[in-house]
Amino acid sequence: MLLVLSEEHKDHLGFLPKVPTAVVAEFGRIALEFLRKGTSPKIYEGAARKLCVPVDVVQHGVEGLMYLMLESSKHMISEVDFLDSVLVLGFNEDLNQTLLQLYLQHHSQIRSVVNQLPFNPPSYHNLEWRLDVQLASRSLRQQLIPVLTVQLLLSGHSNSSQVLQTDPSTLLHLISTLETALTAMKSSHARRILRNIK
Repeated sequence: MLLVLSEEHKDHLGFLPKVPTAVVAEFGRIALEFLRKGTSPKIYEGAARKLCVPVDVVQHGVEGLMYLMLESSKHMISEVDFLDSVLVLGFNEDLNQTLLQLYLQHHSQIRSVVNQLPFNPPSYHNLEWRLDVQLASRSLRQQLIPVLTVQLLLSGHSNSSQVLQTDPSTLLHLISTLETALTAMKSSHARRILRNIK
């Protein structure tokens, strides 16, 4: 499996070829330390002074490296896939090998840190809905445009709400798709797969 890196992530990692390999290794150590204990602006400022670059460049470089290691460890990609994933960044061979060594040395630690983090996804709390119907307008005296507005209240780490708006035909299609998925989950094939996953 190859990682797909966004343009913003590529820009953040674009700073790495401009610094010595030892600095990249130090950035990797800092990124791992930040995963365990959180970020510290003082470390960014000290590194920026030594490298004579703005603080946000160092911060983006470290965070980009942290994200690369985190995603690679989360998906447990192989050495070949890791090298193919960073190949699109256009780094030289030495830098690619340094990044690979960082990944190989620390991917088990990163996975253990991620597994210890509390994961509290939002859950359903309440649903409020309203049906609005436009019966006429200035240009059309006889028309019927129904719109369903739904406010989904979620609870979890932070209480939030999502407001969704749809027309009845889209809602009916969504309902039939969900019912099909629920029916598929009750099949013997799906139950066998779920037993093997657990």
